[in-house]
Amino acid sequence: MAYNLKQIIAEKPSRFTAGHRMCAGCGAPPVARMILRALKPEDHAVIANATGCMEVSTFIYPYTSWTDSFIHTAFECSAATESGVEAAYQSLKRQGKLPENKETKFIAFGGDGGTYDIGIQSLSGAMERGHDMVYVCYDNGAYMNTGIQRSSATPKFADTTTSPAGTKIPGKMQSRKDLTKVLAGHHLPYVAQSIAVNNFKDLYEKAEKAIYTKGACFLNVLAPCPRGWGYNTEDLMQINKLAVETCYWPLYEIIDGKYVINYKPKNKLPVEEFLKPQKRFKHMFKPGNEWMIEEFQKEVDNRWQELLDLEEITNKN
Repeated sequence: MAYNLKQIIAEKPSRFTAGHRMCAGCGAPPVARMILRALKPEDHAVIANATGCMEVSTFIYPYTSWTDSFIHTAFECSAATESGVEAAYQSLKRQGKLPENKETKFIAFGGDGGTYDIGIQSLSGAMERGHDMVYVCYDNGAYMNTGIQRSSATPKFADTTTSPAGTKIPGKMQSRKDLTKVLAGHHLPYVAQSIAVNNFKDLYEKAEKAIYTKGACFLNVLAPCPRGWGYNTEDLMQINKLAVETCYWPLYEIIDGKYVINYKPKNKLPVEEFLKPQKRFKHMFKPGNEWMIEEFQKEVDNRWQELLDLEEITNKN
């Protein structure tokens, strides 16, 4: 599908409004804004949001940045809450208690703490049951709201308050969980990975597909955090660009089990270009720590090759 992005922005009202209290340079607000723009203007949405940065900064009673129905739910259960609302809606529809000419869509949001870790049980259950809903993870790579503690989305060697880089350990020692592939293992009709800014067209189109594909769908969207990552607020777009150009965060989708890579860099950049602007990785550039960059690069290369192989294998027939 071809879209004129300026026309989208001009003609569709923002359903995630200004006035929220997210940090300058945060990747999460553009995620919510662009995903909700993919809704048809006539459709209603019910949003469930796990406790986290986005919730505490956008829904402070009596103020809200959400123009659709909104439910703040506990850290671990935004997917369970949304699946329950969707099930109730379907029941009321069957009973003829809701108008047939009005569609309601169901979208849950959670950070990586509420998705990769604390919320994965309810997420997996909702996806396995096949509720007609979309779950969006805005992945900022740590528990940013509570003090920048490491999560399973935190990349290896990153410096956090619970995996501090020092003389004993060089930051987080474990590799980052690949949640997009975990969700692909649920055999969903649509799974995709995108970024907060730098390619709004990619995020808009994937959000539209997810929202209007029948069944349970999942979007994993990189949402950089200036506080936790340690970059200048004005560099948000550049950080996203480097994440994609180094293949640290590939843009791809899985449609009925078939992998489609949406962007393949012509000149894949070394991952150190992505690491350099971030203070959480500054210890990796100290003399004697070259092995960390080499190990990080090897992991990125291996995951990228695995993705290329999956695209080839799943599209053979």
